[in-house]
Amino acid sequence: MLIVAAACLFAAAPRSSRASRQTPRVSDSGFVSVSGGRIYYEAFGSGPTVILLHGALLDRRMWDQQLPVLTAHFRVIRFDARGFGRSSPADTAYSGAEDLYVLMRQLGVQHTVLVGLSLGGRTVIDFTLAHPDMVQKLVVAGPGLSGWTDWSREDTTWRAEARHAGYANDSVGMAMSWLTADYMRAAMERPELAKRLRVLAADNAAYWMGLFRHGDLERVADSPAITRLSQIRTPTLVVVGDRDSPVICKIVDTLAARLPRATVVRVPNAGHMVNMEQPAAFDRAVVAFLLK
Repeated sequence: MLIVAAACLFAAAPRSSRASRQTPRVSDSGFVSVSGGRIYYEAFGSGPTVILLHGALLDRRMWDQQLPVLTAHFRVIRFDARGFGRSSPADTAYSGAEDLYVLMRQLGVQHTVLVGLSLGGRTVIDFTLAHPDMVQKLVVAGPGLSGWTDWSREDTTWRAEARHAGYANDSVGMAMSWLTADYMRAAMERPELAKRLRVLAADNAAYWMGLFRHGDLERVADSPAITRLSQIRTPTLVVVGDRDSPVICKIVDTLAARLPRATVVRVPNAGHMVNMEQPAAFDRAVVAFLLK
């Protein structure tokens, strides 16, 4: 395991990471059928494939700022996880890792780089354990981790307001309460980003009401990832903001200690939404890792 100081890595980043921020055109989009629903995806560019997985309570659009840089080198696929964006509601039992596998098979992707933030990070770790030969490199940002049980350092003050909104059948109110949690606090201090996050959270508010009414229906592997991290031999970049929540920081420390081929980059002045809070720094770290 290698820990890299952000400033040193960024200084050596390739010039292509400074590509224009103009959003590239979608080359392919549509829906893929999965068990009990369908998944919406978009593809951009050409070259080796990179697949982007968004965080919980958001959708594929959280990667808008990364598309111009990544499509300079790769074919990029992003999609809405079940329950979010234009994909089916998460109202039946499902597996995010299985949905990803079906998506790849139906799009003809045999090998890929996986990039996931938060919930997306948890999914790509689970997928890599299940299908190691399909993953060339792995990037996780502020990741979750299946089997993680230590939530003692999590901020729970926002939950009372969320429950109150749930009883009032106010899904948007539930989403707005989440934006006050320590996961989102650093991002919400930035007015323009806060405005965008409110839109994304409101657009995906129905997921909250589903959680309130029937709980989380996502299935996890019988042997969760936390017990099998040493089995991941895939080169892995772990990115975390230095202002991310204490729980996420502890998960990152666990990954750093147990993943045999991990590189950890800590991004200054960023919280949980590191790719949106510090997009240039995030992009440079990811492109440098993928091109080396």
